[in-house]
Amino acid sequence: MARTEYSCRIAGDDIARVKANELPISPKHAIEIARFIKGMNTAEAVDYLNEVIALKKAIPFKRFNRDVAHKRGLKKWDAGRYPVKASEAYIKILNSVEKNAEYIGLDTENLRIIHASINRGRCHKAIFPRAMGRATPKRRETASIEIIVREVA
Repeated sequence: MARTEYSCRIAGDDIARVKANELPISPKHAIEIARFIKGMNTAEAVDYLNEVIALKKAIPFKRFNRDVAHKRGLKKWDAGRYPVKASEAYIKILNSVEKNAEYIGLDTENLRIIHASINRGRCHKAIFPRAMGRATPKRRETASIEIIVREVA
């Protein structure tokens, strides 16, 4: 796998960052979650994503909302979904960035997400075997996620 840089160059002593390459999750779901959690506290984001996994709260879909049903409980938006697999990946990444912040000496209670970026990864190509010697192609999409947090007072 190629070594890649962060898309946002933010420097400082109160910054912690994490990056995960080519996770087997939907890029559309990852983009919507990133838009939603940007600006939140890491503990708040993890709590909300745990409720998404339990199908109690929805993530508002603002960009990829074609044919997306309304979900109750959303504020200032109506269309939403429960992206469980992507939420589990984000919880792991947020726990990792908290550990990175703890390692460099930051207070993990006061971490705010200042940057969340998603890039589409490589597609894994395969085929579905069909009847009469035919085949249908299938693609498994991946996403690369990077999160940068800052300690706020």
